Parts: sequence; structure tokens; C-alpha cells
Amino acid sequence: MSLAILMIATVVFFVLGYRMYGSFLDRKFQILPERETPAKTEYDGVDYVPTKPLVLFGHHFSSIAGAGPIVGPVIAALAFGWAPALVWILVGSVFVGGMHDYASLIASIRHRARSIGQVCRQYLSPSTYYMLLVFTWVAMIYVIIVFLDLTAASFVPALESRAEQGGAVATSSLLYITLAVLFGLTVYRFKISLGTGSLIFVPLVFAALWVGLKFPLTADMMPAIAGSPKTTWSLILLGYCAVASILPVWLLLQPRDYLSAYLLFASLAGGVIGAIVSGFTGHVTVAYPAFVAWENANLGMLYPALFITVACGAISGFHSMVASGTTSKQLDNERSARPVAYGGMLTEGVLAVVALGAVMILTQRPPANQSPVATFSLGLGRFMSVFGLPPDVATTFGLLAVSTFLLTTLDTCTRLARFIFEELAGMRGWAGRLIGTAATLALPAIMIFVTLTGPGGKPIPAWKAIWPAFGATNQLLAAMALLVVFAWLRHEGRKALFVLIPMLFMFVTTLVALVQLVWQNLLGDGSRFVGGVSLGLLVLGVAVLGGSILRLRATKPGAALTAAEQVVAKADGEQAPH
Repeated sequence: MSLAILMIATVVFFVLGYRMYGSFLDRKFQILPERETPAKTEYDGVDYVPTKPLVLFGHHFSSIAGAGPIVGPVIAALAFGWAPALVWILVGSVFVGGMHDYASLIASIRHRARSIGQVCRQYLSPSTYYMLLVFTWVAMIYVIIVFLDLTAASFVPALESRAEQGGAVATSSLLYITLAVLFGLTVYRFKISLGTGSLIFVPLVFAALWVGLKFPLTADMMPAIAGSPKTTWSLILLGYCAVASILPVWLLLQPRDYLSAYLLFASLAGGVIGAIVSGFTGHVTVAYPAFVAWENANLGMLYPALFITVACGAISGFHSMVASGTTSKQLDNERSARPVAYGGMLTEGVLAVVALGAVMILTQRPPANQSPVATFSLGLGRFMSVFGLPPDVATTFGLLAVSTFLLTTLDTCTRLARFIFEELAGMRGWAGRLIGTAATLALPAIMIFVTLTGPGGKPIPAWKAIWPAFGATNQLLAAMALLVVFAWLRHEGRKALFVLIPMLFMFVTTLVALVQLVWQNLLGDGSRFVGGVSLGLLVLGVAVLGGSILRLRATKPGAALTAAEQVVAKADGEQAPH
């Protein structure tokens, strides 16, 4: 198959999905533009801030588009071939992941921008609510551990014997964070218009790439803690996450996401256009097999491995946390929900296909020590070389783009985990922010100094050891979010088969995957840490599903709030939804 034709067909499929299935979802969720959103009714200037759709799209997309749509597709394509991964990305993004993201956002704004966990408390049961919160908090910590390891590695890689590329990414990333803070102050405190601020700061973000190439932070410039520059960067990034979790959203997260969106869209557009042009001109050709095997030695059988490995390119439970945790508090109008949430997921699907393209042009499997991030960056560099960019510049640009994805996921995830901890502990104010952040980052800080092992007891990077469990956990979180949405719609007497079918598929798939992970790691020669956490999450997942089934069977569709639910709603300061 021609890479150019595949890219064009992918974009057309996603556009049609947005127009047709997106319109169907609009009707199902009864979108009313005149209905005020929580960003206005609950405005506090810190978390609840009405935001222009373009800025919010940048925040939402930057937050959800971590390394997931890059790492997962690359791993799956190398293991099973690019065709199975492509089918799951296309179908999953339009009918499963996009619907999941959109539904999570709508469910949240109809309940005063409460999290999915809080919505669960109202429609299922308090015990299910607490179990879901614990599951979600542990899942968020999993995300932080994986993405922290990948981000630190992107600052000190050795691609094609050019270790300074990692230093260039490090320099550019630090400058980019500084620019984000200045941009936030310029727009929100000095009241300079968004357009004027963009004209000033967006070019500076791209200039930061040039500065990074000229002045890379190489390993000899960084103090090596525990004998490793990577460890040093991990600790620095943890400190950054702690600060970003506490600061007002307008000072760092929102402006950082807005600026990063331009960088991310530039890399995405460069990848898509570059792949199309390269395909038509013969600069690149599809060489890697479309199908490799039904089973992989490391991942297992194609089912369920494919559906948990490609975690973020098709559906991701983390997205429901972003949608109901930060995006819902900034949505200015209900009609902005589809382009922000559904459109954001489809855009991430395009990114996942670009990552597949980086595998498709390979003539052979990359070296075992080459990370998926490196594979993507090298592929993106080849695609973008058609624009006349030198290979090292194009590859470094790809690395910086991935690093941006990772950074935005890291700090957003820390903030969301802090929200969840505050819910669990019943804490508010500065004490809740500080203690919640510290509790969330405690285990990731410990894991920096822990060496994980794979089959045979060989040391492997943290992201590689945890990724299968992260994928299963993330997808099970998505199934739980869909369960909450289904309970809400059923409570209102609305038909929700379009939610029920994907929910059941994700529950069965992820529970099977977690059972396999427990078997392989606790009874086999894998990681005891991964096996133990997987067992705990499996028990929580089964408990949440079982309790929810009992509760749903005991209530009639469209029934009024029970006395117990009224108490919960009153405690949350909510009214029964109309």
C-alpha cells in the first residue's frame, strides 16, 4: 500500500467520522449552546476559568497527546504488523475513544464540572465511588512513572550516536516552559490580546528549538545524581510537576498547552504532509510487513495485547480524567465540547497513524535498545526532510515534539491526581494542594532509584516494564468512565447502547489482560512490582464492575433520585440533573 494514499484515506475517514458520528453524538447528548457551563457558574479564577475554544483545544489536546499515541502504536506495529494496529486506531478513535472523551466531558459539565468519580458517587454507590477514586489515583501514578521515565530519557538519548540531540531537547524544553509562564502573565495580567501575544510568543517557541541546537545541555553540564544524568533530569521533572500542580491554571498549564499546540500541530502537519509527499515522490516506501504474527513473545496473543498496547491512539481512560478534571472547568459553551473532546481524540488518532508510518517505512526491526520515541523521531525526521530540513534538525524537532507531549501529560496528570487525592481525603485549600501533590509524587520519586527487571531477571527501563500494565490499567479506567456515563444516561431514561457495547468490550478485554499480567509477573519470571500492582487493580476493577451491576439492576431506568442519592447530591452541593 502507498503511504501517501493511506495517510489521505485516514484523514478523510476521520473527517467523515467527525461530521457524521459526531452529529449523532450531539443529538444523543442533547447539546444546548444557551445552557451556561460550570466555567461561568462556578468561576473562581484558579481552576474554573472560561476559555476560548482554540485555547482550550490546545490545552486539551496537549494534555491527552502524551507519548501514548506514539509508543503504543510503534510497539504494536513492530510486534503484530501495522495493519491490525491501523484498523484498531481508525475504528477505536471514531466509535470508541472519541465517544468516550466527548461523553466524559458532557457528563462532567452537566454535573457542575465534577469528576467522573463524583458523578459515579451520585448514580452508582458511595463504595463504588471510593473504589473508583482509588483505582483512578493509582492509575494516574502509573502514568506519571511511565511518562517521567520517557521524558527524562528524551533529554539524554543517543540517536545515531548524536547524544547532543537530547541536550538540545532539554534546552528547548526549559525555554519553552519559561515562555509559557511569561505568555500567561502577558495575556492574563497585562491584558495583552491573545492574538498579539500569539504573534510574539509562538515564533519564540520555534526559536527555542534553534537555541537548543546551538546550546545543548549535554551530560557533562549536568550533575549526575546516582551516577546518571537521567536520574538528575527525573528529579528536576518531578520538581516541575509539583510546581505545575499547585500554580493557578492560567499561569502555566493553560498558556503552556496553548503554545505547545502550535508545536504539536506543526509536527503533526509536517508528519502527515511529509509522509504524503514522500510517498508520492518515492522518497519513502512501505517496507515493513502489514501482518507479522498472531502472537509475540513479549506481549502475548494479538487479543488482548493489541487493544491494551495501543492505549491512547484509540481509547484512553486518562482522557476522561482530563475531560472531567480540567477541560470541563474551562469550557465556555456546550457547542465547543465536540471540537475540543471528540475532535481532540480524532486528532490524536492522526498522530497515532503518523507513528505507524514511522514503522511502515522500516526495512527491518530497529535495535532492541532503540525506544519507540526514537523510532518515531527518526521516522518524522525522514518525512520532514522533504521540506529541506537537515536530518539532525528534523529528528531533533521530532524529539522536541515528543518531549512536549510528555511534559504536558506529566504536569496535567499530577494536577488531576492531586484533585483525586483531595476528594479521597476531603481536603481543600493550600493544605490539600500541597499534601495531595506530595502524596501523588512520592512513589514516582522512589521509582526513580529502583531498577525493574523483565523476563530472565534482566534490567529494563521503567517505561518498558510498566507499559503493558499501564495500558491495561488505562483501558480499564476508560471502561469505568463509560460505565459511569451509561449509569447517568440510563438514570435519565435515555437509550445508551452506543455506550454499553464499547464499555463491555473494554471491560472484558482489560480484565483478561490484567489476569495475564498477574500470571506472568507473579507466577512467572517477570516484575513482582508490576504483578502486585496489576493484582490490586484487577481486584478493584472486578469490585467496581460487580457493585455497579448490582446497583443498576436494582434501579429502574429514568427513576427519580433515591433518598440516599439525594443525600450525596446535597453533600456535593448539586441538584439532580435535568
